[in-house]
Amino acid sequence: MRYTPDFITHLNKGEIFVFGSNLAGHHSGGAAKQALKWGAQMGVASGPMGNTYAIPTVKVTGFDAIERYVSQFIKYVEGNDHITFYVTAIGCGSAGFTPEQIAPLFKDLVEESNVYLPENFWQVLRRKGLIK
Repeated sequence: MRYTPDFITHLNKGEIFVFGSNLAGHHSGGAAKQALKWGAQMGVASGPMGNTYAIPTVKVTGFDAIERYVSQFIKYVEGNDHITFYVTAIGCGSAGFTPEQIAPLFKDLVEESNVYLPENFWQVLRRKGLIK
């Protein structure tokens, strides 16, 4: 399993910090605030910025919107297999979702050797039978 470290304090070239944001792109707390030091931009709610990738989870209209943003991220990963992605526990902080709700959205990335997921996401994926 490729676990995202609990605390990321440094990124090397070719490493991307994936975090949950809000639709306004106000990165004022948690992982979103941390992302500012690696290129996240205030006012930009989704997509790649510097050494970060934002996935909106706060103030989105319905869970299906989060699914669409994660699908966009998956397509981005597929086109960038030379980059290492450290996915944080998006949606599981101020957005109020649980790992049981969010982790399955990343099931299509479990075979991607360049994607790291939080340990609790891997646990959910295993428990739900989505990985071997």
